[in-house]
Parts: sequence; C-alpha cells; structure tokens
Amino acid sequence: MLYVELVAGLVLLLAGGELLVRGASATAVRMGVSPLIVGITLVGFGTSTPELVASLEAAFLGAPGIAIGNVVGSNTANILLILGLCALIAPIACDRATMRRDGGMMLLAAAACVVAALTGHIGRVQGTLFVLVLTGYIAWCLRQELRGGGDRAEAAEAEVQPWPRHTGLALLMAVAGIGITILGAHWLVDGSIVLAGRLGVSDTVIGLTVVAIGTSLPELAAGLMAALKRQSGIVLGNVVGSNIYNVLGILGVTALVHPLDVPALIVDRDVWVMLAVTVAMLALGLRFRRIGRLAGALFLCAYATYTALLYVT
Repeated sequence: MLYVELVAGLVLLLAGGELLVRGASATAVRMGVSPLIVGITLVGFGTSTPELVASLEAAFLGAPGIAIGNVVGSNTANILLILGLCALIAPIACDRATMRRDGGMMLLAAAACVVAALTGHIGRVQGTLFVLVLTGYIAWCLRQELRGGGDRAEAAEAEVQPWPRHTGLALLMAVAGIGITILGAHWLVDGSIVLAGRLGVSDTVIGLTVVAIGTSLPELAAGLMAALKRQSGIVLGNVVGSNIYNVLGILGVTALVHPLDVPALIVDRDVWVMLAVTVAMLALGLRFRRIGRLAGALFLCAYATYTALLYVT
C-alpha cells in the first residue's frame, strides 16, 4: 500500500502541475498577456510547482529534511542526471552569453543556498531575500528579451500552449491543477516519511533522492525530448532555469511560509555537492562551449556514486 501511495502521489503531482501550467498559461494569453511574459514567468514557475508543493507539504509536516533535500537534490539531479542523459543523446552546445547571464545567476543561487544553510536555519528574512532576487532577475530577463527579441523570446513563446481556448475551462483547469498537485504532494511526502522509517534512513536522504527525482520528472521529460530534437538551447535553459527557480523560488517561498531548520547532513555534505556540480557545469560550458558525451557519462557516474553513498553512509 505504501508504494501505491508513493506512485499515486507522484502521478497526481505531475498531472496537477501540467494542468496548472496549461490552464494558467491559456488564461493569461486569452486575457492579452504577452506569450513571452507567460513563457518566462508562468511556464517557468509552473513547471516547478511539484517541487514547491512537495516542499511546503514537507515543511508543514515537520520534515525539513524532505523540504530542503527536495530543492538541493533536484538541483544536483538536474545537472548530473538530466544534463548527463541529454548529453549522451546529443552533445549540448553552450552559448557563452547565456552561460554568463543565466549560468551566473544559477551559481549565485547555489552559493546563496550554501550560505543560508550554513546558518542552520532558513527563515523568513532569507526567504524574502530569495524571492526578491528572483523577482529582480525575472524583470531583468524580460527587459533584455523585450529589447533584443531573438531566439530566447521565440523559445519562450513556443513554450506557451494556449489551450483550451475557452477562458472558463482554462481557469477550471488551473484550479483543478492546484487541488490535484496538493493532494499528490500530500501522498508523496507522507509516503516518503514512512518509506524512510522502513528503510532505516533519514527523511533527508529520501528527500534528496526519491522526492527530488520524482519532482524533477517534468524537467527530465522536457530535456530528453529536446535532446532527441537536437535543441541544445532548450536542454540547457531547462536545467539552468529550473535550478534558479528551485533555490530562489521554491526554497524562498517555503521559508517565507514556514521557516526551516537545516539538517546537519545537508549542511555538511549535500549543499557542497550541489555547489561543486554547478561550478563544474559552468566551467565545462564556458571553457569548451559544449557538454559532450564524455562529460555526460561522467555526470551520470558521479550521480550514481553520490546516490549510492547517501544510502550506504
């Protein structure tokens, strides 16, 4: 029954997130909001809804290890697992300007997460700062894209799927998506806590692995589809954007709503792993302007080793 609850929770979480993104995006487009703005804001944040709701649910259930582990684990998995798999399918070209601007913000977010974790407590002050930085970053991106147009603007508009056409139905989809996502998060987190007890590991380890990978499945699916189509920009933007949203948006909003005590395990090891893989990804992208199959294979081996060590230790 436990595994049924976990799988059902994961399915509902993903389905609810998809309904929310489609419903909210279609509503915004029908109301005259620019597809570019919808793509960068609603779609970007909407695809992170599973992580947000799961972290909030874990925080309210008194499981900060799952709440914070979900964010840190998702960022590590995005680079080592998702980017690694995509690079094996097709080498990923790294635009230097994108790496400097968005990659730089990703590194800043990772460093801010480390600094916040070292205090042992992420409260409303840090949460507010994270959300304000994210808001400023989004405003900056919108200003640059509206000025310059170009490929990123077209990609953002292509992400928006203005369906359904009827505004009322779109609103209903968005509301239903929120409800389904909340229910799915409750089942997933509740089941994860029970699973941690049965396996004899901490809820932090479950948050860093089971919950983190589960809530990252939308990014994994989008990345693999883009890699098969040889769309390097979407693969890279998918990972970089998700990592920025996870720290500044997901962790920021969660801490703002419910302050979190950071588990010692995450402070001592996992935030440093996240920071290290972020630096490695940026160094490869800026130095070689691509992440090839060899790097992808090394990323996957590193993730398998890291995950194994979590359970062994």
